[in-house]
Amino acid sequence: MTTTPSPARRELRRAPLLDAIAGKTPARPPVWFMRQAGRSLPEYREIRKGTGMLDACLNPELLAEITLQPVRRHDVDAAILFSDIVVPLKAAGLAIDIVPGRGPVVDEPVRDRSAIGAVPILEGDVPGLEEGIGGILEGLRDDQTLIGFAGAPFTLASYLVEGGPSKTHEHTKALMHTDPEAWDELMGRLTTTIVRFLEVQLAAGIDAFQLFDSWAGFLSEHDYRRFVLPHSTKVFEALAGRVPSIHFGVTTGELLGDMAAAGADVVGVDWRVPLDRAAERIATAAGPKVLQGNLDPALLLAGGEVVRGEIARIKAEAARARAAGHALGHVYNLGHGVLPATPPDAITEAVRVIHEEG
Repeated sequence: MTTTPSPARRELRRAPLLDAIAGKTPARPPVWFMRQAGRSLPEYREIRKGTGMLDACLNPELLAEITLQPVRRHDVDAAILFSDIVVPLKAAGLAIDIVPGRGPVVDEPVRDRSAIGAVPILEGDVPGLEEGIGGILEGLRDDQTLIGFAGAPFTLASYLVEGGPSKTHEHTKALMHTDPEAWDELMGRLTTTIVRFLEVQLAAGIDAFQLFDSWAGFLSEHDYRRFVLPHSTKVFEALAGRVPSIHFGVTTGELLGDMAAAGADVVGVDWRVPLDRAAERIATAAGPKVLQGNLDPALLLAGGEVVRGEIARIKAEAARARAAGHALGHVYNLGHGVLPATPPDAITEAVRVIHEEG
């Protein structure tokens, strides 16, 4: 792909992750883990004492240090910006907070046209974000990539409509079908905010970005295509050609082709679908893409031999996908985020095995 450099962006000539996405042969198999920065690390728990999640995400010193902690410890090939899906909503002025043990919660759920029209749109900068990214870049080697972060429009919409996390997304689905125009307005406002949030990160120098659609797997194929795909596509279209892009969702095996069609360069695959089978679904719908994934996070707790065997299986599936013409490359990752109880040494060992044998 052709990218347009930002004045703040570093020149990375031998970064394994970027080389893999570009179809080159990387110096070593690229690996990074979702939620690699966070509760699995004792240094993270120590530095976060007394500081709320959203405050930590917007404090430039904490943002930089937390993002860099797993890179230093595990020698991964990319840092993922320490953030939360709802940070852009908070930055836009929405009354939202993260309640321990529950997750993001809004003061008033957004369920009618009046409330939708009042959802603020992020228009300016995000205090602390640009400075924090600058600190991260200073701490990375020139072969390590910084991946930006944003939640996808549907996942943000679900939090707003449900009022918090949901196991059914019943109010969200009801709004989609009873008032499609209002739904599209809400998604349009969120899309504008997400694009602006990523533009701030791009201007600060991120090397790639990932759009997380955490709740998309709760949708049918029909509903995803009608109510979600057009808006996610607008995010990728708005940022096309700037830096490589990644699209990821959980339990989205039946949606992989449609998610690929949204326009990202890389499609993340959770552990429920073998990589070669996922690649065929993606290629059929949108042509071959670079794959990312898909080690089961729970298996990091199972011991070295189990992890080694799973890495070998993933390597073989990725090779079959490339040989069949269904994939352009592969980035090792988990099928979702690092679990809080994961021993840090298990993560370090998995990265070492991937680099040596992957």
